Amino acid sequence: MNDDLNDLYQEVILEHAKSPRNFKVLPDANRVAHGTNPLCGDNYTVYLVMDGDVVKDASFQGSGCAISKASASLLTSIIKGKTRADVEALFGKVHDMVTTGHADDSMGKLAAFAGVHKFPARVKCAILSWHAAKAAVAGGGTVSTEGDEPKAE
Repeated sequence: MNDDLNDLYQEVILEHAKSPRNFKVLPDANRVAHGTNPLCGDNYTVYLVMDGDVVKDASFQGSGCAISKASASLLTSIIKGKTRADVEALFGKVHDMVTTGHADDSMGKLAAFAGVHKFPARVKCAILSWHAAKAAVAGGGTVSTEGDEPKAE
């Protein structure tokens, strides 16, 4: 990846970390999931308004590092209007991208997180809110990055 592209990706992450989109509690949320990363202290709650199988609105609240906050910000912007199956498929693509560095053209701004694979300790930061969103579309709950893969508690 060339330096210009790295700079652009860093700008996307910093912008979303500094001014996160959808950073609020959704009082009418009918799906809620909490995600925690005990090793670095990231804690986020993802709120969804689902109409049948479709995400009508999404937000998040909590605290964590710049990577985790930017990831949650992009997540809540991107999944609006998506079905549960779409969210689960996108989770798979994002998980693959942050663990391998491979991003295709369909990833858009999410490609900013492709470089995370170079920093294994940060992979859990980037994927935490995605695990919470996946749990939320499935009905809610709590997920933790403790262990190799987040587990529902």
